[in-house]
Amino acid sequence: MKLAVLVLPFAISGSLGAQIVVSPEGPVRSVARAVQQARPGERIVVRAGTYQEGPIVIDRPVQLVGEGRPVIRGRGDHTLILVTADSVVLQGLVLTHVLPSHLEDRAALLLQGVRGCRIEDLEIGDSYFGIYAAKSEDCRLARNRVIGPRRRERDAGNAIHLWSSRRMELVDNVVTGHRDGFYFEFVRHATISGNSSTENSRYGLHFMFSDSCAYRDNLFRRNGAGIAVMYTRYLTIERNRFEENQGPTAYGLLLKDISDSRLANNVFRLNSVGLLAEGGGRLEVRGNRFEENGWAIKLMANSTDNRFEENQFAGNSFDVATNSQSSYSTFRGNWWDRYQGYDLDRDGHGDVPFRPVRLFSLLITQHEPAMILLRSFFVDLLDLAERVLPVLTPEALADPAPLMERPR
Repeated sequence: MKLAVLVLPFAISGSLGAQIVVSPEGPVRSVARAVQQARPGERIVVRAGTYQEGPIVIDRPVQLVGEGRPVIRGRGDHTLILVTADSVVLQGLVLTHVLPSHLEDRAALLLQGVRGCRIEDLEIGDSYFGIYAAKSEDCRLARNRVIGPRRRERDAGNAIHLWSSRRMELVDNVVTGHRDGFYFEFVRHATISGNSSTENSRYGLHFMFSDSCAYRDNLFRRNGAGIAVMYTRYLTIERNRFEENQGPTAYGLLLKDISDSRLANNVFRLNSVGLLAEGGGRLEVRGNRFEENGWAIKLMANSTDNRFEENQFAGNSFDVATNSQSSYSTFRGNWWDRYQGYDLDRDGHGDVPFRPVRLFSLLITQHEPAMILLRSFFVDLLDLAERVLPVLTPEALADPAPLMERPR
């Protein structure tokens, strides 16, 4: 039998390795022009140099990759790069110079209604918004650095802003110097892991109406407040660090009207308030460390059916504060550095309950100037009297089985 071989002519397409090179001295010297020339699937390589560009619109699936950290500088009065095509890849670029506007949300990079894009290893500076994704899905933002100009809050945008998006993945990004480090609104099934959000003027992460998301292994340090999470369900908040978020209205983590969520193995350290829970309920708060905060936990009475277990409290001015003598949450099996009970049956749990709400915390809720007495002998007497005869602190918030030894 003879084998017939049919040979068809073909053209080398973008998917087979074609590329366009942009360089300051080459035939193509404009990134915008290279995008206009590119066919779907082609790779555009931008070599080291500085490129002054008008708006760059990427309306076809291409790869835009920098070699030697090329700088793409905007003209200030527009979004620098607008992506409207699916499956676009941006890597290794430096984007800069997008001025504030009170009429539009200008960004160094705007993703508008796209799917499957990869935004990696960008460096963004001196921009109103850094990366803004609207109505986008299944995109990955990884290892980007977004450094804000530290303007006044009203003149600053957010470093990474997601609106009405699904299944977005944010990994190992560094953001600082903006209004909010991260802002999510109407976002579903997003994963935020390994990011650093520091020294932003308002929130490290501002999160609203966004269900079924997970934050893991992130750092939120020295922001106006760490995280504000509002009107949301089905969250997982694990292994994050909330540190040094300080000020008269600052906290590590605010949960407002949050339900059916899990907080596990996080560290709250040196915050004015570690965790503030207001409204919502059915939270599992387990295995967290609260260290050297002003208030470790402020638990409002309208936050119900929450369970606090196996947490550690050390060096806080106040471990737990509340606004009512009634509570519908439970504490059990936590470790408290102030606990002075005993364990006669040697089961590892104290035989007498621990009441973490200090009488003095109830007093300063009504009379804040009394805080000046915090380290006084008078306050020590109040604490002793309340331990001997507890009549004012909420019975419902007592831990009936506190741990005798701090977990490792």
